[in-house]
Amino acid sequence: MNTPATSSGFSLTRTQWLICTIAAIGFAFDIYELLMLPLIIKPAMEALSKPLIADLVAGGMGQAEATQLYLPGGDYYAGWVRTLFFIPALVGGVFGLIGGWLTDRLGRRRVLTFSILLYAVGALMAGFAQSLGFLLFCRCLVFVGVCVEFVAAVAWLAELFPNHIQREKVLGWTQAFSSVGGIMVAGMNYLAGTYSDSLPAIYEAHEAWRYTLISGFIPALPLILIRPFLPESPEWQKKKDAGVLKRPSIAELFSPALIKTTLVTTIVFAASYGFAFGAIQQLPQIIGVKAFGSPKESGHPEIIAAVKTDVGDPKGTNKETGKPAFTPPQKKQAGNASDKIVAGVTSWQEIGGLFGRGLLAILAVWAISRRNLLRVFQIPALLVVPAVFYWLSTSMVDTSLLHIKLLIGLCGILVVSQFSFWGNYIPLVFPVHLRGTGESFAANIGGRVIGTAAAFFAQTLSTFDGWDLAKASAIVAGVYGVVGVIATHWLPEPKREDEEA
Repeated sequence: MNTPATSSGFSLTRTQWLICTIAAIGFAFDIYELLMLPLIIKPAMEALSKPLIADLVAGGMGQAEATQLYLPGGDYYAGWVRTLFFIPALVGGVFGLIGGWLTDRLGRRRVLTFSILLYAVGALMAGFAQSLGFLLFCRCLVFVGVCVEFVAAVAWLAELFPNHIQREKVLGWTQAFSSVGGIMVAGMNYLAGTYSDSLPAIYEAHEAWRYTLISGFIPALPLILIRPFLPESPEWQKKKDAGVLKRPSIAELFSPALIKTTLVTTIVFAASYGFAFGAIQQLPQIIGVKAFGSPKESGHPEIIAAVKTDVGDPKGTNKETGKPAFTPPQKKQAGNASDKIVAGVTSWQEIGGLFGRGLLAILAVWAISRRNLLRVFQIPALLVVPAVFYWLSTSMVDTSLLHIKLLIGLCGILVVSQFSFWGNYIPLVFPVHLRGTGESFAANIGGRVIGTAAAFFAQTLSTFDGWDLAKASAIVAGVYGVVGVIATHWLPEPKREDEEA
């Protein structure tokens, strides 16, 4: 395990390659699970809101009025979308903080294994949801698993590879697989939209969004086979066996020695996530189209035209709205066709993210201050992301999908790369007995709760008169970005002796 690294810092034993493989799978499906909701939210809402609409009609409300509440732009639709984005993140952040504490108490490997199994099972259950409430419960399980997995995996890798250069490369390149996960979920959604009719029916229907959710169970399969061969962190195990491992304490994060590190890393971590969830993750809803025949039919013209070509001509006119009326089979086909096209566009954020993560992995081994390394991506993101989404707000109908792909790819380079920065940085600024707890507070309270709340704010602003989701996303991303750039001024630089410990 402790074979000295070569000058390249990347000569690994077979066991170390196995460790990197499991970590890469975990990181990939971490993002896979997080990016799944923006892709499936519209068709899931359409399918799972039917019983709620029926209850409103049974209570005396008109069918058209009740349906309108659950269409994009309706009050109930907006409320549920905000809930599905924010509540799982809140639950994941709180339980993720507990998971970080358990990582310091019980060991990195054990908690890592449990967390991956938890989010895989949660994803499998979500695919069989028959109500929005149950989908919300499953997404909470997924977020808890994801929030704990990131913390456990980063602490585990940082301690398994004590050599500075080797550790930086391992953390950088394994985290790069997070972007592979983003590409994978977009690809899976595309495949589900293309081949849904050939897959086994779920509740007598072939809905692409269900198959996309179920695919999140995949990481549990190799883990079950490989788990017995994975070692515990030698640094953590040595201290535990010697009886010198201190008990972790959340309160210690706010001691005079650590309070600055805790607060600043939490704020700047939140800003990184705010870029992503306040803007980039809203793109599927901004350009997608699902509610054919609704008063607020929206989406990119190329997608609308392609979907209408795929499903055929509408059957008459909806008397309530005066718009073309599609039959139920046509609406299902339209949903799957739209999923396929939108997935192809949004995959570019992770194509860009993969490039950005690779670039950060290269820069991380250079003698560059951590603050400046982050600023290489952070400051351009502050300028580019709000500008792109404001432009979409005013000019989307005149912008080709190809140009949108290129722009969202650039946003991905600048934003997604920042997530890899945190995996390399945080293990250097917290002591061993608090490494999981400190990482968890910054990543889960900062990133998963405060950061992902950006999606809630963007969705809320989009309901105001004169606002649309693209403009709201531009404003929210801008605010988070300004706060992050300012707070980075106080981001602690790790001590050199810590880096080479």
